[in-house]
Amino acid sequence: MSAPDNLRIVLASRPTGRPGPENFRIEHAALPSVSDGQVLLRILYLSLDPYMRGRMSAVKSYAAPVEIGQVMEGGTVAEVLESRLADFKPGDIVLSHSGWQSHAVADGSRLRKLDPAAAPVTTALGVLGMPGFTAYSGLLTIGQPKPGETVVVAAASGPVGSAVGQIARLKGARAVGIAGGAEKCAFVRETFGFDAVVDHRSPDLAAELAAACPDGIDVYFENVGGKVWDAVFPLLNGFARIPVCGLVAQYNSSGEFEGPDRLPVVMRQILTKSLTLRGFIQTEFAAQRPAFQAEMARWIAEGVLKYKEDIVEGLEQAPQAFIGLLEGRNFGKLIVKA
Repeated sequence: MSAPDNLRIVLASRPTGRPGPENFRIEHAALPSVSDGQVLLRILYLSLDPYMRGRMSAVKSYAAPVEIGQVMEGGTVAEVLESRLADFKPGDIVLSHSGWQSHAVADGSRLRKLDPAAAPVTTALGVLGMPGFTAYSGLLTIGQPKPGETVVVAAASGPVGSAVGQIARLKGARAVGIAGGAEKCAFVRETFGFDAVVDHRSPDLAAELAAACPDGIDVYFENVGGKVWDAVFPLLNGFARIPVCGLVAQYNSSGEFEGPDRLPVVMRQILTKSLTLRGFIQTEFAAQRPAFQAEMARWIAEGVLKYKEDIVEGLEQAPQAFIGLLEGRNFGKLIVKA
């Protein structure tokens, strides 16, 4: 039997607008060698997330872009195959940031051991990982929902949005979700327990959202932008808080935006309604991670917070799965089983 190689998916070219298969390239390379202070990992699961679209572009952002020919980045769950670190042994399951490849070498600085008996290891990429922490820290730090208030979240069937709505309800607020399609809307309402759900594909989105929010909107957790923001904006109450987590409707846009300049209208409303509009990256709130891990794990164990995963088989399928993610084809936290 031949020795295993390292299957790598690299950025072949920078997309203009929507990414396509031509922007990725599958390569086979020799397994990386292990030096003192390192471990060799076999990737078990890869997380696919909307932020990766930004890494494909050279536009200045909060993090450096992936370079052409470089492995696409991403969070991973991996098994330790070989270790030259005292704290890790072969067979350990760890959370790492190894990217779109089948094997990787890492030092111990960014590895966290996972206990498969405590929770399915895939949750470290979703509800108990970066997406869950994004929801928890952004909502509670910026949104600060109060009992009786109305919290609206876009992409409510996804890993961030579904957690936002459920946490809001646990804090005594009313949760209204916006999702795409009847199946997703039903799941958000019946499984995630939102008080109301609106389909963003509806031609009457604005009117249906207004009907679902008769007392206006106190917190809007922004994941999408675009026409969803247009429907939300007139309903914002005085002193509403808007954590801006993502703008997935705009990630594939290039050049100037179409339509009139609405910035003066937005700025006037920020002033006259005393709105708080705050973008954030979840790493800003790293000090909250212990509280997040404890509280989120307890809610899951008690059955009051639920999650859904969308697992795709085969690392080679990552490019198509990622393209589908940006088009809303996934249902739940999108993970590739390598």
